[in-house]
Amino acid sequence: MIKAHEIQGCLALENSFNKVGLDHVVNVKVASTAVVSKMLGLSEAQTRDAISQAWVDGQSMRTYRHTPNTMSRKSWAAGDACEKAVNLCLKVLKGEGGMPTVLSTPTWGFYDVNFGKKPFQFQRPYGSYVMENVLFKVSYPAEFHSQTAVEAAERLNIKLKEMGKTAEDIDHVVNRTHEACIRIIDKQFKPMDNYADRDHCVQYMVATMFVFNRLAAGDYPDDSEAAQSQLVESLRQRIKCVEDPQFTKDYHDPEKRTISNALTVTLKDGTVMEEMVVEAPLGHRLRRDEAKPKILEKYRNHLKPHFSDSQVEELVKLGQDMEKLGSMEVDKYVDMYAKSESEYKWEPST
Repeated sequence: MIKAHEIQGCLALENSFNKVGLDHVVNVKVASTAVVSKMLGLSEAQTRDAISQAWVDGQSMRTYRHTPNTMSRKSWAAGDACEKAVNLCLKVLKGEGGMPTVLSTPTWGFYDVNFGKKPFQFQRPYGSYVMENVLFKVSYPAEFHSQTAVEAAERLNIKLKEMGKTAEDIDHVVNRTHEACIRIIDKQFKPMDNYADRDHCVQYMVATMFVFNRLAAGDYPDDSEAAQSQLVESLRQRIKCVEDPQFTKDYHDPEKRTISNALTVTLKDGTVMEEMVVEAPLGHRLRRDEAKPKILEKYRNHLKPHFSDSQVEELVKLGQDMEKLGSMEVDKYVDMYAKSESEYKWEPST
C-alpha cells in the first residue's frame, strides 16, 4: 500500500492529468502495475516492460467526471485501472515485451500525444510521504475539495440558529477557495442530472448542509429529499466560488497540503455574517488526532450490520493493538472479516 500510494501520489504532486483531459486513474494503473509486478515476481526488466504497457495503454478520458457526461463510471474507474494493471502484468509474465521510450519518443510518445509535449516533473524521491499525509474521509461522503466547505456550512448553521435564522434567510454565499476546487467541482449553474453530478458539485453539497444540516450518501439520488428540494436548488445557484491564490498555494505546499474553503453568508436582510474559514478537513494530517475517534466510530458502525457484538468488539480491540495486529498473519486477519460467527468458533483475544 505504501508503494502504490507513493508512486501514484508523487506522480500527481506536480503533474495535472485532468488539465490535459485525462483522468487521474492513469496514476492508479501505473502504480498498481509496478506493485503487482513485484507481487508476481517479475524481474526488474519485466517490471519496466509492464509499466511501459500501462503508459501506452488507452487512458481514461476525464469526461465522465464532468457535465454533460457525469456518470457512475467515476465510482468504478479506479477498480477498472487496477484490473488493467493486473492484466498487463500477466501478459508480461507470459512473455510480452515493453517499450523503452513510451513516454519520451517524439510524436508518438505519451508526452507528445497526451501531455502537451511536457515531461513529468517530480517534487520528491519515492519514500513514504503520501501514506504519511493520506487523507481520511471522515465527516462527509463528499469529494475532498468540498470537505472543508461543507464543514464551514455546518458551523455556520450553528450561528444561523443562534440568530433565529435558517437557510430560507440566506440571500447568497461566496466561497473563497483554491483553484482545484473551482476546476473540479464548481458547478454553480450546471444542471444536476444524476447522483454523480451532485456529489461533485460543491454548491449542491454546501446547500444541502445549509438546508438540512446534514450531508449523507442518501442526499445524492434523484429521488432524495435534497435532490427534490427547490430551496437546495435555488441556494445552489446563489453560491459563488472565487479563487484565493494563497489557498491555492497552500494546497500545493508539501508542508501544508491544506484544502481550504471559506464561506461568507449574506442574509436577505442585508446582514453579512462573519466569514467561516476551514483550512484542513477532518482526517487531514494536521487534524489526525481529532479524527481518530470518529474514524473508529465509523469502523464500528460499518461492522455492526455484519457481525455479532462480540466479533465487533474483538475487531475494534485488535485494530487498536498495533503490536498484536502487526505480528498477525494477514490471511488469519482477513478471515476475521470473511467468516461469520456461525461459520467457525470465535476465539476472543486473551
